[in-house]
Amino acid sequence: MPRKTSSTSHTTDTTPLALSQLHIRLAGLEKEHQALLKKIKSKRTELKNFIERMRSLATETFHRASPGFTKISELDKEIHTLFAEIFTTRKFSKQTEKKVKAVYLNLQMTGIISPKFESGQPEIELDETFDDSQQENNSRQSQYGQTQQELGFSPVNRTDESRKIRQTFLRLAEIFHPDKVKDSETQINYTEIMKEINKAYQEGDLARLLEIEQKHQVGELIDHNSEDDLTRKCKNLAQQNEILITQYENLKKELRVVKNTPEGVMVSDARKAAKQGIDPIAQMLESMEIQINLVTEIRDFVKDFKAQKITIKEFLNGPESLSSLQQEMMEDMLEQMLSELDGVIIF
Repeated sequence: MPRKTSSTSHTTDTTPLALSQLHIRLAGLEKEHQALLKKIKSKRTELKNFIERMRSLATETFHRASPGFTKISELDKEIHTLFAEIFTTRKFSKQTEKKVKAVYLNLQMTGIISPKFESGQPEIELDETFDDSQQENNSRQSQYGQTQQELGFSPVNRTDESRKIRQTFLRLAEIFHPDKVKDSETQINYTEIMKEINKAYQEGDLARLLEIEQKHQVGELIDHNSEDDLTRKCKNLAQQNEILITQYENLKKELRVVKNTPEGVMVSDARKAAKQGIDPIAQMLESMEIQINLVTEIRDFVKDFKAQKITIKEFLNGPESLSSLQQEMMEDMLEQMLSELDGVIIF
C-alpha cells in the first residue's frame, strides 16, 4: 500500500536557531506550493472549459446554420447556371452583352454570388472548397502547435525541469506499478493511477504528478528535527515551485492564445450576448434568412430575364432589392469615411 507522509517528532525543550529558521522557510514554501497547485488546477480547468465551449458552439452553429448554407449554395449555383444559359441561348449586340456581363460581374463583386473564374481556369466545386477550408484549418492548428512550443507548452524545455519531472514520475511509478502487487483489485486500482501518471509525465505536467502524490499521500518522509532533511526538503520545494510558476504562466499564455483565435472570439462574443439575453446564433440565422431572401429574389429576376419575361432595360436597372442594397453599402462606406475623418486632427 502507498506510504503516508509522516514526520518524526521528538519533544525538545529548545529548538536550535538554524532549525527554527528552516521550519519557517519550509512553512512558507509549502504554503506557496499549495497555492500554486490550486491556481494551476483552476487555470487548467478554465482552459479546458473554454475549449469545450468552443467545440460546443462550433457544433451548435454548424447544425443550426447548415440548412441555410446549403440553400445559399444551391441558389448560388443556380444563378451561375442561369447566366451561363443566357450567354449561350440569348442573342445580344456587343454593347448589350457587355452590359449584361457587367451586371453578372457586379453580383460577384458585391459578394451576392460567388466569384466565377475566367474561361480556362478550373471552377471551385463545393467539395474542393471544403478541402481547402480543411487544409487552412489544419495549417492554423499546425501554427497553433508551433505557438504552444514557443510558449513552452510542449513537455519541458529545460534540463532542470525535465529532471525534476522525471524524478517525480519515477518515484510514483515505483510505488504504483501494478506488477508490484499481487492482489487483483489493487492491481486494477494501480493500473488506473499509472495511466494518470503516464499522461501527466507525457504532458510535462509536474502539478498533476504532485497532485497524484498528495492525493495518495506518498510524499517524501522527513525528520523535522534533522537540519539535513529540512534543508533538502526546502531545496526540493523551491525547485518545484519555480517549475510550477512557469507552468502557471504557460497556462495563462495558452488561454490567451486560444481566446484570440476566431473561434475563441466567437465564444467571448456569445457570452456577452447571452448576458444581454441575446441568442447570437439566432441573430446570425436571421441575417442569413435575409440574405437567402435577397439571393432568391435575384435568382427569380435572372430567371425571368432568361425566359424573356422582362426587357433588357428592366434587367439592366436591376431588382429593387439590389438597388437598395447598393445604396446601403454606399451609406456604410460614407459613414466609415466620416468616422475616420473625425479622428484626424487638423493643425
